[in-house]
Amino acid sequence: MKPGKKFGVVGVAFAVALTLFATSAPANAASADATVDIGSLYEPQNLDNTGGGGQGVVEALNGNSYEGLYRLTDGGVVENLLATASKVSKDGLTYTFTLRSGVKFHSGKTMTSADVKFSLEKVSAADSKSARKSSFKVVKSIATPDAKTVVVTLSSRSISFIYNLTYIWIMNSSAKDFATEEDGTGPYKLSAWKRGSTLSLVRNDSYWGTAPKNKTVVYHYFTNATALNNALLTGAVDVITSAQSPDALAQFKSSSYKISNGQSTTKLILVFNDRVAPFNNVKVRKAITSAIDNKKLLASIWGDYGTLIGSMVPPTDPWYEDLTGVNPYNVALAKKLLAAAGYAKGFTFRLDTPQYDPHPAAAAFIKSELAKVGITVNINSVTDDQWYNNVYKKHDFAATMQEHVNDRDVVWYGNP
Repeated sequence: MKPGKKFGVVGVAFAVALTLFATSAPANAASADATVDIGSLYEPQNLDNTGGGGQGVVEALNGNSYEGLYRLTDGGVVENLLATASKVSKDGLTYTFTLRSGVKFHSGKTMTSADVKFSLEKVSAADSKSARKSSFKVVKSIATPDAKTVVVTLSSRSISFIYNLTYIWIMNSSAKDFATEEDGTGPYKLSAWKRGSTLSLVRNDSYWGTAPKNKTVVYHYFTNATALNNALLTGAVDVITSAQSPDALAQFKSSSYKISNGQSTTKLILVFNDRVAPFNNVKVRKAITSAIDNKKLLASIWGDYGTLIGSMVPPTDPWYEDLTGVNPYNVALAKKLLAAAGYAKGFTFRLDTPQYDPHPAAAAFIKSELAKVGITVNINSVTDDQWYNNVYKKHDFAATMQEHVNDRDVVWYGNP
């Protein structure tokens, strides 16, 4: 998110990531020429993770087609990937990385330090459009003394520098169109992308590491959870990447399916644009937060799953603090704050809401809650493209619902 917006947090951190498998899938996947069909609600906006690709591009290509110097395991441990070794100077300002030998891009070009430098600068340069640019402000210079060595000098020590590198994809510096084409080093390469339908990956037979067990992966994109779930029920897909509500799980509780639970960093947040009235008044923002019963909201969307956090920091972040006690549910206080702000009779605002679950259900609950204090919410359902262009890029909104999936992103929110 860009600076200049205050965040009223609905307070739901999805502490579980639910992936569902049809148990018949492994029999098919045993064949070296097998295709694994995956259902998802998150189609990429484009294929460039530094230019608004959204969470869909990470889901499809991260670790599959593109790799970094390091990778982050499911347990949060940083492991070497395209970098085999690193040395840090005594003052903590200079990092020297040794690159893995024999790594080739899908186009056949050998990966060198020039590609690593290009990829780091694609994020850290002054004209970079990457959302992670602020995490690399400490990068002072990048040198490439030889094809296998990269030297990065920082302007100040950074405890998170190596960790942040896990999010940087190493891209071919000779490539031209990152938004629509792919040329990574991963075990799968892009075969075809039919916008609005499917994204297909095929095994990279020249992969430097362990070869994938199956030949092809096809992501099938759906616009709603019902269609996604039905695809798994009918065998159209083998896996779906998420369950959008606890109610959906009941239909999969049989020996025919496997539900995989895991930690998630996804935060569902209610965002106010503090550049426009009435959200430029802190009393109004506090009033809305106090008027929403987050416990009931969580129960209505996720039942026994999920965690209230009271902020934009997930429990997996090292600096997490439970802030659910700040601005707790208090309808009387909400009305008092509105009156003090000059809105005793309430007001009306538009809530731009992504079309996919759980946003519509959360928005409907919030609308009902705020009606109790005299506030009228007009829910405006928007596509991913509309949200990205109007809300994220143009800041043309009063309030919006949105999931944020990144961890350790407190600097994005805290940047004044």
